[in-house]
Amino acid sequence: MSSIQSLIIISIVVLLIAATGSMLMLNRRQSKILSFFEQDLNDLEDLGISADIKNLAQMELAGESLKTFNSWKKVYEKANEKLIPDLHTRIEQCQAVNTHYNLLRARKEIKAIDSAIDSVSEDLNKTKEVFRQLLESNRANKLQYDSLIKIYRDIRKEVLAASFYYGPALEKIEDELSELERHFNNAKNLSAQGDYIEGKRVLEKIDKRLAHLKDLLPRIKKEQNAIQDVYPEQLDELTDAYRKMKVDKLAVSKIDFLEEVKKLQNLLEESKDLESRLEIEKLEANNNKLAKKIDSLYDIITKEYSARPFVQQNQDKILRLLSHLENGSSQLIDKLEHIDQSYELTHGELQEAKDLLKEVTKMKEKYNYDVQALADGEGVYSEIKERWLKQLKRISEIEKREQELVDEVDGLYEAEKMANESIAGFKQDVALIYRRLQRRNLPGKPDSFIQMYTLVVNEISHTSQELNQVRINMEKISEEMIQISDDVDRLKKEADQIINYAALVELTMQYSNKYRSNPKVAKARRATMDLYSRAYNYKDALDTIATVMEQVEPGSYQRIESAYYFQLSTPEDDQDD
Repeated sequence: MSSIQSLIIISIVVLLIAATGSMLMLNRRQSKILSFFEQDLNDLEDLGISADIKNLAQMELAGESLKTFNSWKKVYEKANEKLIPDLHTRIEQCQAVNTHYNLLRARKEIKAIDSAIDSVSEDLNKTKEVFRQLLESNRANKLQYDSLIKIYRDIRKEVLAASFYYGPALEKIEDELSELERHFNNAKNLSAQGDYIEGKRVLEKIDKRLAHLKDLLPRIKKEQNAIQDVYPEQLDELTDAYRKMKVDKLAVSKIDFLEEVKKLQNLLEESKDLESRLEIEKLEANNNKLAKKIDSLYDIITKEYSARPFVQQNQDKILRLLSHLENGSSQLIDKLEHIDQSYELTHGELQEAKDLLKEVTKMKEKYNYDVQALADGEGVYSEIKERWLKQLKRISEIEKREQELVDEVDGLYEAEKMANESIAGFKQDVALIYRRLQRRNLPGKPDSFIQMYTLVVNEISHTSQELNQVRINMEKISEEMIQISDDVDRLKKEADQIINYAALVELTMQYSNKYRSNPKVAKARRATMDLYSRAYNYKDALDTIATVMEQVEPGSYQRIESAYYFQLSTPEDDQDD
């Protein structure tokens, strides 16, 4: 026999041994499961249900309790007389199949038996629980009955002792108590008859109704107190307070006060009706609405009495302020009309002052109307207070604005004086600038300077003529003065540049004499003189000679320029003026 054949035989043997071992293990395992099944069935038979049935039979059940007992008794009898014996037989048969090593068939049957046992177990355990509840129901119902009847008696005692506090709701409450008493009798009879299930249902109904009644009673007492004592007293108080207001000449607006009180009386009657029907949620909502409306009427009365001291204390003060303001506004208009003859009021000051006077006049008319309304007993103090507070604020604003207008127009005289002084100063400055340029004895003046000089002289002349007009526009003149000041500064700057350029040309030309034999320098000197003497273009003349000198002798012009400006900045060497 070859080695390969030996290996094959050995493998087959090993596989056979393993398969045999597996079959033996499965056989023992399934046999053990079947033993467990037998134990489960024995446990189900020992639940003690048959004893429960005997005890329940002695209780003489009736009604729903009897129906329930009979129904689950049938479930027990079916399981005990048929299902469990059948399962015992199936287990024995399955043991035989398993013993003969028909393992797959046995495994399938085991699953079916397991499912059947679970079903029977569920039915019997449910039956046991139902029977337990039936057995305990009499005792449980008695305990619950005793507890509920005590609560009921306490409530009835409280209602009888405090019947006054429930008002029109008392009749409905007593009806509810009578209905509960009927339910108690029913529950007692059902228990006596052996119908414990129906008795339990009745007791649960009693429990809910007692809980509702227990919650209801303090709420009814609270609302009854408001309906009986609080609201009627408040409505009477509001009516008396309003009548006193009329005597004190206080009025309210937007509502008919007594009509509102009447509406609240109707709401109070609605609350009584809701209380008599025990509609507690609607009653609480209606009373809450009633309370809020009563508070709002109190607020109206309080508001008017609170506003009265302010009105009384400020009545004379506001009249004085308005009269003073009216007089001041008239004087301001007179003043502006007078000033308007000499000056143009360019921002509508006069019209604004007239508008302010109209506003003051209207304020005074409203004030007089309010005072008359108060005298007639028709004035609403809170509204008048609010209106007068706004008037006081507006009076202050108008006084401030009118003072600003006075300050603005009063400044016109001073502005005119300053403008005339400034014009004189500008004329003097321009004359000094021109004379300063004249003293330099230059060949001539550049066209740009002549144009600027002419422009400034004309501006000064034009503004001077405007200042001599019968009616002056100081705003326009102020703008022109700013422009003249800028142009005078530019004219001075241009004159300074002409003088400096010309002086530097002269100094540089003098220095260039040492290089006059240089053709480039000679040519530049001729061009410079032409620009200087004929064109009066001192800047280009300086650029021409300075450029050549920097080429011939680098740094030479920079030294000349630095020395010139240094000497110019020294006070003792200043000979301009």
